[in-house]
Amino acid sequence: MATTAHPPGLETTTTTSTASRLPGFYRRSVDERRRLLGLSPADSAPFDVDGGLQVPVADQMIENVVGVLGLPLGVALNFIVDGEAVIVPMAVEEPSIVAACSHIARLAAAGGGFTTSADPPITVGQVQLLQVADLSRAQAAIDDARDELIASGNRLCPGLKERGGGVVDVRCRVLPRLPSDDLHGDLDDGGPMLVVHVVLECGDAMGANAVNSVVEGLSDRLAELARGVACLRILTNLADERCARASMRIPFAQLGGDDDDGAAVARGIVDAYRFAARDPWRACTHNKGIMNGVDALAIATGNDWRALEAGAHAYAARSGRYTSLTRFFVDEEQACLVGSITLPMAVGTVGGATRVHPTVQGARKLLGSFALSTTKLAGLMAAVGLAQNTGALKAMVSEGIQRGHMALHARQVALAAGATAAEVEAVASVLVASGSIRLGRAQEALATLRSTYE
Repeated sequence: MATTAHPPGLETTTTTSTASRLPGFYRRSVDERRRLLGLSPADSAPFDVDGGLQVPVADQMIENVVGVLGLPLGVALNFIVDGEAVIVPMAVEEPSIVAACSHIARLAAAGGGFTTSADPPITVGQVQLLQVADLSRAQAAIDDARDELIASGNRLCPGLKERGGGVVDVRCRVLPRLPSDDLHGDLDDGGPMLVVHVVLECGDAMGANAVNSVVEGLSDRLAELARGVACLRILTNLADERCARASMRIPFAQLGGDDDDGAAVARGIVDAYRFAARDPWRACTHNKGIMNGVDALAIATGNDWRALEAGAHAYAARSGRYTSLTRFFVDEEQACLVGSITLPMAVGTVGGATRVHPTVQGARKLLGSFALSTTKLAGLMAAVGLAQNTGALKAMVSEGIQRGHMALHARQVALAAGATAAEVEAVASVLVASGSIRLGRAQEALATLRSTYE
């Protein structure tokens, strides 16, 4: 497998606490949380406004820069993944996501934590060939030239090849005509087309730039072999040859006050999963909850969360019917809930924002060894997605999704009403107690609170 040199400071890191179980962490101040994580002032600097991404750097990252948009960066606790404790950085603005992940990770730890696996880091690029008169002859010509094409592709990515990766396969697909119902007016779909998949092993990188360079470099030769015209030449984000998997077992006693209550919660979660497995309307929201967790970790580690989203949802529809990415069942003999997930996970531990974004670099240090291996990071992301989904289902089948979510949302409403950091908890408590999480109610509560100062 290809390997890549890591940025300085990531090969060995001692900033992360050796334990992921930190009771009462949420009650601590930000400074106290940093100390509990073992972060020195220098380690914490990238997490401060003046130590994170600066406008001059941002101006070099994208076009037409006018500023920098921040996101809250939290840490999910209690994760045991393949026997190793890990602190999980998550960048997200939605309340309850970090708490839900931490909660389920704690319950899963009682059953041994999460077990994960990931496919080799394969990325696929596509070359669209049009005006191919004889598709069978074109396929045969490209198949016969497979070794030549692989060798030529590897000359286009010498660094990757030197590190043990590079082009490993070239194969063809014929795409049939569109059904007549998909055409509009007299629009002709152009007839069957030939698509060539160029397969790269990308080591510790996500691989987009490498694969795009290779398919662009091979397109003229492929068109010549097919006696056609090359059109699009780009990677696919449906990374179905690069999947990650995670599973967990949660004892009934962890899900409720006793085994009987926990068994009822477990069966409720299974029934909720079956709803998503059968119904695409429910599955869409179900899978969105999974990606709440995956995306937050992807953003914190500088990975392309948009590509992960696209790949996950396409994978969920691979059978022709959109369905759940997770699976749940009750193991009566072992008295536990069993959950699992499989989804495409094309992530990288080098390249992209990891090179230039100081906050991303700081967040990655929290991950320890999980920041050094694409397969470990992919497995962790799958575990986080499974935890987040389980947390949402557990809340819905027990207390309801709104109770915990709205308690956290009340803080945001208090801030929107103008409460200072010192006033937020008091205003939020009034909103929760009244059952009315509204801006107007928050303004009233804030005015009442401030009248006590006079």
